[in-house]
Amino acid sequence: MNVEETRTSGRGSNSAQLRRYNERIVLQILRRAGEASKAELARAVQLTNAAIGAIIQDLIEEDLIFEAGKRHDGSRGQPATILKLAPDGAFSFGVRLDRTNLETVLMDFSGHIIDRRIHDMILPAPEQALEILKEDLESLRALLSEELRERITGIGLAQPFNLDAWLHELGLPEADFKKWNDFDLAAALEEATGLPVFGENDGTAAAVAELFYGHGRQNDDFLYLFLGPAIGGGLVLKGDVIRGLSGNAGDVAFMPVPPSGLSTAPKPKQPWDLLLTRASLVSLARHLSPENFAQLSRSDLQAAVEANDARYQEWLEDCASAVGLALRSAYALLDISLVVVDGDLRGAFPEAFQQALQKAVEQAAPEKRKSPEIVFGSFAHDAGAVGAASLPQFFNFSPRATILTGGKDKGPAGAGSSENRASFPARAARLGSHLATPDRSD
Repeated sequence: MNVEETRTSGRGSNSAQLRRYNERIVLQILRRAGEASKAELARAVQLTNAAIGAIIQDLIEEDLIFEAGKRHDGSRGQPATILKLAPDGAFSFGVRLDRTNLETVLMDFSGHIIDRRIHDMILPAPEQALEILKEDLESLRALLSEELRERITGIGLAQPFNLDAWLHELGLPEADFKKWNDFDLAAALEEATGLPVFGENDGTAAAVAELFYGHGRQNDDFLYLFLGPAIGGGLVLKGDVIRGLSGNAGDVAFMPVPPSGLSTAPKPKQPWDLLLTRASLVSLARHLSPENFAQLSRSDLQAAVEANDARYQEWLEDCASAVGLALRSAYALLDISLVVVDGDLRGAFPEAFQQALQKAVEQAAPEKRKSPEIVFGSFAHDAGAVGAASLPQFFNFSPRATILTGGKDKGPAGAGSSENRASFPARAARLGSHLATPDRSD
């Protein structure tokens, strides 16, 4: 990507905040462009060579970036030194938790997943899930040397905010899910591990992954959708993830759509239905095996995709039609040019769904209105876990506007209302001014 295109506006209220903001712009540029020279960074951040040189030197001393070699541009003079993010500069854990899956990953500063632990299972009671996650986190932490463990910035937690809701629509048992109502998993993980935990809605977290390491490297504005056991999403505008009042901006699952035409779909109680009833892997499982759908695994659904099962084709058309109508409503409000769609299914599914969705959107388009481009996401099933692991790095290293105002935003754990790092002195010492603390004041 052209380094000039990664410029982010915003100027600070005091020199310390402005310095931190500019440091993070440099990190963002390197994350998006892959590499850049000192001169390119100076132009992009609109700083003098001396000012950008001081920032670069600090980031090198903090082991967040490194000199990756020289580049000759064909002109006379010295070759340019190329700078890149240091993969070992920081690490983070990501925990993706949903109604049918537990996944934990370890990610480095470049976005590379070092290793993972996956459990395809109906979500157990909170105490059992916590024990599973503690074991997985410890086994992943053991992969790093003691020195590198000091560079772990935290745990990102991506989960639906209302795990005990819509269980009937999703065909799931109520007993264990009701126990999650009053259980603060973020606080429990923080107490068990001693690491800060940054929690977000799973759709928003996946949108962070796409912003950091996917289509967001070239696009500052997009709507993100993820088709998993249910459907969720997130919204990115001006290069930042929009959270909304309760952290649920972009959660398209509850948008009203016409009832499904499939004979296996549950009948709504009103003249309209919710998008999640028609657009989810649970609705696919229900159509494949109405009497036994709760027992089908993701591999069973993938097998139906690869076999091009007639029932899968029927569901695909119905799902795309529902999502297409919801997207037309979103377009009317947001006026954006890009929609990124991702999901748990791989193989032939992404291309087939993208084509069906594009057709549905264009058929529903009002006169004289263009349809945004629809592209498939970068991570498929990994999106939630990569998004979760991206949260500590997002709050610690991205140039959020709140840095310039002293970080006064409010939100759930991970919204970063405080830049006070006193609670985590060892990591703060190693990572300089970049370590954030989750806000648990809500």
